[in-house]
Amino acid sequence: MDDFLRRADEASFRKLYRAHTPGLYRFVLRILGGGDPEAEEAVQMTWVLAVQSLAGFRWESSLRTWLAGIALNTCREIRRRRLRERGPLVSERGEAMVALDRQDGARMDLERAVASLPDGYREVLVLHDVEGYTHEEIAGLLGIDRGTSKSQLSRARRELRGRLSGLIGRETPEARPS
Repeated sequence: MDDFLRRADEASFRKLYRAHTPGLYRFVLRILGGGDPEAEEAVQMTWVLAVQSLAGFRWESSLRTWLAGIALNTCREIRRRRLRERGPLVSERGEAMVALDRQDGARMDLERAVASLPDGYREVLVLHDVEGYTHEEIAGLLGIDRGTSKSQLSRARRELRGRLSGLIGRETPEARPS
């Protein structure tokens, strides 16, 4: 980051981009609940906005946290646009998102279960349990109280356990004894 701010050249930006983009992509993919083209768009928009806002970066947080905040806002805008354009999709919230991976028998698809959570639950769960942010950092990123972050995480975990536990005992036709 320091290289880019000092030099403001393409090589230092590429280094910064390569260092942060893979994690940023995984982050927005989870926040959006899947959707590769939308995740790619979110990453690109995050970088565009970050470069435009770089002069205002005050170093009150890490660059990773700052980028995550921009990415969250970008993802929220994509979700709003998605709702305006096509309304809520059944596949985004339905049972199909909490499916078993049939290729490996009864292996659960945790990513789909996380993707099926309501947006607020998913954001806090991904930020805390996947990305490792503290409740204080999450509160700052989402503009909520620290206690709200804790309660959202608790509810998200409970919801996720409920969705996954319904699948654990279910037998697939292939798994039934003959």
